Amino acid sequence: MRIGLIAGSGQFPIIFCKKARKAGFEIYAAAYHKEADPELAEHVDRIEWFYLGQVNRLINYFKQHQISQTVLMGGIKKTKLFKNLKPDIKAISLIAGLRHTHDDGIMRAFAGLLEKNGITVRPSTFLLPDLLAPEGCWTKRRPSRGEKSEIELGWNVAKEIGRLDIGQCVVVGGGSILAVEAIDGTDATIKRGGGLSDGNAVVVKVCKPIQDERFDVPAIGVETIRTMSAAGARILAIEAGKAVVFNRQAMIRLADEHGIAIVALDKP
Repeated sequence: MRIGLIAGSGQFPIIFCKKARKAGFEIYAAAYHKEADPELAEHVDRIEWFYLGQVNRLINYFKQHQISQTVLMGGIKKTKLFKNLKPDIKAISLIAGLRHTHDDGIMRAFAGLLEKNGITVRPSTFLLPDLLAPEGCWTKRRPSRGEKSEIELGWNVAKEIGRLDIGQCVVVGGGSILAVEAIDGTDATIKRGGGLSDGNAVVVKVCKPIQDERFDVPAIGVETIRTMSAAGARILAIEAGKAVVFNRQAMIRLADEHGIAIVALDKP
């Protein structure tokens, strides 16, 4: 069996490769310059490096190697999006047909183009269900009644910005929304919101109401907790069964060391 991997930054692509190889897949990676980890080459059968926008070349690469299914994994720093963009005719045509360039619109259009060319886009977690967040409070510290109210506020606002395809994360403090995720990403949002708080900010990160599970699922890990600790955030609320969690046990240990509560909820 063969599978394509369209790889951005972070550990998700490498974790996927290890699991896919154990499942018997040959992996053909299309990795983005200045995003994907060079170590990825050690975990795949073939790798080629691409600039954002090289859509026709990517499709031809997969066709050349008889790839009929692929996954999209890893982040693309949106603040660098236009610095490393080298659009070909297919990419220009795709973008020109969009009403806006929000995340889901671009990714759905890109996935649709791949599928028109005979390349099915699989959900990013189809081999990794064990990475999805289990429901419950994971840490020694549990949210107080007041913090639960702030989680509910943050959850409702995060769902609304998700509906508008703006972001997935908000930071709450003192009953107010301190920061909303935009193009700068989750870590920057936590830093902005934490800087406006009294050292007890609540971070909420959820799926968009109509989340396309093939890409851009919410992800958290040890670095999320490090960022929260430095910013003065003390509660992390995520969506159970929807968020991808990396190094969960290490994340819990670090949260306990810093007095941070982590809760995964079906709803607040």
